[in-house]
Amino acid sequence: MSITGEEPLSAEIIVVTSGKGGVGKTTTSASLATGLAMAGKKVAVIDFDVGLRNLDLIMGCERRVVYDFVNVVHGEATIKQALIKDKRHDNLFVLAASQTRDKDALTQEGVEKVLDGLSKEGFDYIVCDSPAGIEKGAHLAMYFADHAVVVVNPEVSSVRDSDRILGLLSSKTRRAERGEGPITQHLLLTRYNPARVALGEMLSVKDVEEILGILVVGVIPESENVLAASNAGVPVILDENSNAGQAYRDTVARILGEDRPLRFTEVAKKGFLQRVFGG
Repeated sequence: MSITGEEPLSAEIIVVTSGKGGVGKTTTSASLATGLAMAGKKVAVIDFDVGLRNLDLIMGCERRVVYDFVNVVHGEATIKQALIKDKRHDNLFVLAASQTRDKDALTQEGVEKVLDGLSKEGFDYIVCDSPAGIEKGAHLAMYFADHAVVVVNPEVSSVRDSDRILGLLSSKTRRAERGEGPITQHLLLTRYNPARVALGEMLSVKDVEEILGILVVGVIPESENVLAASNAGVPVILDENSNAGQAYRDTVARILGEDRPLRFTEVAKKGFLQRVFGG
C-alpha cells in the first residue's frame, strides 16, 4: 500500500538523473518521453527542477503553462488542469515546474499523490526530469522510480558524480526501503566524440561502463543539432537526419526491450573521394 493508503502505482516511472548539471538531462527527458509516445505509449513527463523551469522550453510549450507541478501538489489545480498536451503527439503530456516557488514546495506525499493520479489516468510511462545533484528535488524525483537513466558525459568529474547517484539509487528509493532490490539502472552517455576518445581526451564507452559497473543504454554523439533543436522547442529525437536524434531513437528502442547495436561510437572512416581530395 502507498503512503496515502491506496493501491501501488501501475505506470512505469523512469527518473532521468545525474550527479552533475549541464550534461543533457532535460534534453534526454524530452527525447525519451517523445520517443515512448512515438512508440504508442501514453506518457507524462514531469519537470522536478522547481525554480529553474526548462523542460517546457525544450518541449516547445512554455507559452501554454497555466498551472504547474507545485500547484497540483498543493491542491491549487487538478492534474488535468496542469497537464499540457504535446502539439505533435496526442498521447504525450508535460507537467511543468514552478518558477516562483522553492524546492521545499515539493513533499513526498504530494509527489506520490501526483504520480498516483497520473497512473489512474492510464499513463503507461511517467518520465521524471530530475534536478542535478543529491538535494531534495533529486531525491523526490528518484524515490518512486522503477527505472533510472543516469546521464553522464565521458569525463572524469561527470563519471565520479554519477557514481554517487548510483549509490543513492541503490539505497534511497522506495523499492530499496521495502527490500525489493535496487531499481533498474541504465547509463546514457551524452556528448560523445569518438575522435577525442581516440586522442585520449575523453573516456571511452568501455571506460565509463567499467568505472561505474553498469552498461550503457545509449550513446548520444556530440552534435550541434541538440542545441538547435532545444532552442527551437523541438526534442532532438524528432530530427531524423541528425546522429543525435537517431541515437535517442535507438535508446528508446532498447528501453522498450529491442536489441540494437550502438552507433556513432567509432571515428567515421573517410570515403574514397574524401581520401583522394582531402575532404
